[in-house]
Amino acid sequence: MSDSMHGKVVLVTGATAGIGEVTTRELARLGATVVGVARNPQKAAQVAQTIQAATGVQVNFLIADLSSLAQVRHLADEFKRKYNRLDVLINNAGAVNTSRRETVDGYEMTFALNHLSYFLLTNLLLDLLQASAPSRIVNVSSDASRGGRINFDDIEGRRGYSGWSAYSQSKLANILFTFELARRLQGTGVTANVLHPGFVATNFGHNNGGLMALGLGLFQRVAALKPDQGAATQIYLASSPEVEGVTGRYFDKSKAVQAPPAAYDEAAARRLWELSEQMTAERVLA
Repeated sequence: MSDSMHGKVVLVTGATAGIGEVTTRELARLGATVVGVARNPQKAAQVAQTIQAATGVQVNFLIADLSSLAQVRHLADEFKRKYNRLDVLINNAGAVNTSRRETVDGYEMTFALNHLSYFLLTNLLLDLLQASAPSRIVNVSSDASRGGRINFDDIEGRRGYSGWSAYSQSKLANILFTFELARRLQGTGVTANVLHPGFVATNFGHNNGGLMALGLGLFQRVAALKPDQGAATQIYLASSPEVEGVTGRYFDKSKAVQAPPAAYDEAAARRLWELSEQMTAERVLA
């Protein structure tokens, strides 16, 4: 077992399934103290046991429903009570919803979980990341962003909802947020990068049932990457010395590549940042 991450503390959201579980396991195998975030305590206990059996390393979990702003805040507070440093934050949790749903805060679910949770959790932990510098923020997006646009006139899809459009918008938001974050963090020792994991065979999207679950299942059997392959880029960004100091880049297959053209719209990134501050009632890095 390598100990290349020995002494590092890593927080991984969406850590009980798919690429999040693989990332949690492999960073623990590299010697990091890994803290996973899960919504389901029973699933968290099961995954922790499985990882310990595979690696001999104990992984700890914190419980939070990241679609709830109050629970994101509680998660950040709980992490700070238990850990005095944070070397890597991996925002990995996400979902796609074919029908429009709202969170406990009254926000559209896909935007809230896929973007607002990234924005709020990252900003609440920035003081710890800066105190632990050099440190890293790794955000999971998707090439679905290439078909996305930020609909500032109806960002929550109240006037006409498309599950795929909402998902694509949220994944573009991940990149815009990361690039703006990297600009605001220049000189702090904290880097921020974003990635496309590839099309991975996981349970992602199967929560919708019906035709989406059927279609995803069939396509995954034919064309999808294994979760271990899909997790490779975020593990690389979290642990590799090759990307020490690299920031504000979009990665695919562990290589920096061009993001969708819309991701380089700095005015849109600033507008999204300001909107996110309003929606989360959290003003940071002004």
